[in-house]
Order: sequence, then structure tokens, then C-alpha cells
Amino acid sequence: MHKIALLDDWMDDARQAADWSCLSDHAIDVFHDTITGDALIERLQPYSILGVMRERTPLTKEVIDALPNLQAIITSGMRNASIDTAYARSKGIVVMGTQSPGHATAELAMILIGNLARHIMPSAHAMQEGGWQVATGRDLRGARLGILGLGRLGSQVAKFGQAFGMDVVAWSQNLTKARCDEVGVTYLDKETFFQSCDFISIHLKLSERVRHLIDADMLALMKHDACLINTSRAPIIDKDALSAALRAGAIGGAAIDVYDYEPLPSDDPLRQLPNLIMTPHIGYVTKETMQIFYGQMVEGIAAFIDGNPIRELP
Repeated sequence: MHKIALLDDWMDDARQAADWSCLSDHAIDVFHDTITGDALIERLQPYSILGVMRERTPLTKEVIDALPNLQAIITSGMRNASIDTAYARSKGIVVMGTQSPGHATAELAMILIGNLARHIMPSAHAMQEGGWQVATGRDLRGARLGILGLGRLGSQVAKFGQAFGMDVVAWSQNLTKARCDEVGVTYLDKETFFQSCDFISIHLKLSERVRHLIDADMLALMKHDACLINTSRAPIIDKDALSAALRAGAIGGAAIDVYDYEPLPSDDPLRQLPNLIMTPHIGYVTKETMQIFYGQMVEGIAAFIDGNPIRELP
């Protein structure tokens, strides 16, 4: 019998999203919190299989070394930067993944763009508090939407923007005009991109070269009423520079769904910033996505137990 731990199921989705009955001969524990350090190691030591939700709990070399019973890890999605995959494989641990549809994150990015444009959050709060209109919004039609990273998710957001009649442009370090032509958007150089966009939506994979790509200098290039949306990875934006820009009113606003530490501490200064919409990393968190994640997690665990692992990570 295997002992299986499902980690970081914050909303108790695992049991509802998938049928686990095929694993009824095994012990399954579901954890709804996120812990680190010695407490995490103590918790996980009895388990031979870990089901990991995205990048909520890092499985580093140090953690892996402290788990003598661990035989397999399965993560939602086919990439998880918080797992030392190469080291796990070197220890004979099988690492698997699931498919990840991705469109839910693109949808959230577009929803946040609309919220910023029409000041939905302050207007809703004013209504709840007995008030009325507090701001004048702007059209999306005719506004310039900048896509920072024109991959799978960025290209979906581009299409959403085009459906609203936005002027969609793109830039990233390796982006080519040919790729922009393929998606039907306009390629701009870096400086023109940051200077001319009304909304900038980030869709980059995290790497050292994009860490703090959006810093004080880039924020200073943006229009005073431009807005920044990040549903990608927190370190792409210099948090201190963004905080300073929002406090000074140097840009129109921002919306972020990702944070350096998650769950975000209740006393984090980000929570006090003006003109900032914050969502609790819900880009991929939909019922339909969870059905794929946990449904394929069941398949992967069952396949591993049968001796035929599937969707192994490279």
C-alpha cells in the first residue's frame, strides 16, 4: 500500500474534481495549507507519492534528501520550477505532470484589464458603502494593449484584446516580427512598447534574464495613466519599484495575481497600495482546470503504481 499526500489543496478541490476510487487500496491524505522548513519535512516523511499543486510548495534538493520513502512526484502542469526535477530523477524518483489548458489565466488577464479600465473595484466598493460614482473609466476599443511575451497565453490575450477592438502590440527579448505577424499583432521595440501602451499584460516564463525586467526605469517610460497586469510570475516586476510608482501616481494602476510568497502575508505592504487590484493567484484556478489537473493526477498515480509511469517530465 502506498501513502499518498496531496499538497496545497487550498479550496478542497481534489476530492470534488476527480474520482479517486481506483486508488482506494492506498492511503490518501489531503493538505489544505502551505508549510515550509522542518514542519514540511516532518509532514511528508511517511509518504511515497506526492501530488503537487503548481508551485505552491518547493521540493528542493534539501527537502527531497529528507524524504527517504519518496518514490514519485506528480505535479499539475508539465513544468514546475519549484521542483528540483533533475535531482529527484537522479535519486530514482519518478516525476510526472498533467496537461494544463492555460486559457483560464488568459481569461483572468483580460478580466483584470477590463476592471482597471472601468474602475470596477472602487465603484463596487463605493456602492457597498452607500456611495455612487467615484471615477470615469475609459474605452478598451482603440486603446493600445501591449503583450509582454507572445507565447501560448500571450497570444490568447492578444486575441481577446482584438475582439474588444484594441490596438494590440507585442515585445519580448526573443520575440520576432514573424511571430507577431503569425498572431496578427504589431511588433514594437522595447522603448516604444513601454512608452506607447495603455495596458501591458505580462506573459513570460520566469528566468534570470527577466527577473525585475520591469524596474523603475521601465515604469518611468510608461504613460501616467497606463496600467500593468501580471498573471505570470511575481519576480518579473520589481515590487519596490511598482510600489513607489503606484504611491506616486506615476502610472494609472496595476493588477497582480502572483506574489513572491504565497499565500501573501496578511500584513504585506502590497495590500495597502492605491490603484492596485490584487487577486490570490487564481489565474488557473477554475473548476474545469482542476478537473484536468486532479483527474490526470489520479491517472498518473495509478499508472506509476502499475509500473507504467505516464507524462514524465523531461
